[in-house]
Amino acid sequence: MNDSIQGHCDPSFQTVADAFEQNFTERGEVGASVCVTKDGETVVDLWGGVCDVETGDAWNEDTVSIVYSCTKAATALCAQILIDRGELELDGLICDVWPGFTGGGKETATVRMALNHSLGLPAWRRLLPKGSLYDWDNVIDLLEKEELWWEPGEKNGYHMISFGWTVGELVRRVSGKSLGQFFQDEVAGPLGLDFWIGLPEEIEARVAPVIPFVPGSDFQPTAFILGVMNDPASIPHLALLNTGKFNANTREAHAAQLGGAGGIANARSLAKMFRPLANGGTDGTHTILSPSRIDDMRQVSMETSVDQTLLIPTRFGQGFMLRMDNSHLPDGHSVVISDGAFGHVGMGGSIGFADPDCHLSMGYTMNKLGGGILLNERGQSLVNAAYGCFA
Repeated sequence: MNDSIQGHCDPSFQTVADAFEQNFTERGEVGASVCVTKDGETVVDLWGGVCDVETGDAWNEDTVSIVYSCTKAATALCAQILIDRGELELDGLICDVWPGFTGGGKETATVRMALNHSLGLPAWRRLLPKGSLYDWDNVIDLLEKEELWWEPGEKNGYHMISFGWTVGELVRRVSGKSLGQFFQDEVAGPLGLDFWIGLPEEIEARVAPVIPFVPGSDFQPTAFILGVMNDPASIPHLALLNTGKFNANTREAHAAQLGGAGGIANARSLAKMFRPLANGGTDGTHTILSPSRIDDMRQVSMETSVDQTLLIPTRFGQGFMLRMDNSHLPDGHSVVISDGAFGHVGMGGSIGFADPDCHLSMGYTMNKLGGGILLNERGQSLVNAAYGCFA
């Protein structure tokens, strides 16, 4: 094994370790972590490479990084806990919980629509001033004033950034706690996760800086990228770029509670967060959800042949991504997990998911972003290797 790779791997899951090493030797990995649990037991927990290319510091056991949209799974889980307790109604109106969310058709929007990306608020049309997304109350005001892009429930369009507030504000209104605090109290704390939505300053030194994706000469722009590049008024352009100059490598961004894209974690914490969801709702000591709630939330809630934001076929449960096999498109446009599995990818290729049918949970994080919209070959190779160990 590569000298920079450390940790533990059960011999029966050696192919995951091999794929992890190949990511460094063949696929340009810089720093990363991967973790797999089976039947509630950790069978893979590996990390390696370089955390910070400027300093040369190694990626350590407790290194964490921004996991981008994997954060949506944490935010959705908070909402699902409240739904399971009967405190939030899945098909209840958002405005019943959030009275300011009305006008222009918003009064017909339900909690389910916020979770499955059919709500109709995937982006802001007006250019957001620098730092706008770091102020929770400011974003809520922006969402209340923004006009819908479509009638709620009529279409599906990935709420790339706004999901953190359209769902997170429901958690805040019902629980009386901020999204980040609720997540710590109900999920991260009880499960022992190194996972934050709003990072404490004392953890800052452990964060691996993000290395942006740089397209190579063979890069093929897809419909989404062409929309971003060529149409400033389009949903793809505004969803990706109209973010108040969000900079993932700043303390300000790390401290903000960005429930759609700003969570900070490592693979171990992603796998441990999904572990109860793969094993009937419990990790053995703490119960997160009932089995019936897990079964319901992993069913297809919305699917489409052309997502209004990503411009590819997508499938969602209640706040979670489901299997999306878009193998007819270039690498980076699929997330191939089993039917019945559910989780979330993050920009650049991180992933966390649960598969209750084989009692599997998994996490993968890295600092060097890959291309594509969903899971690129680094993450998919690890997923494939993990599933292969069950054959």
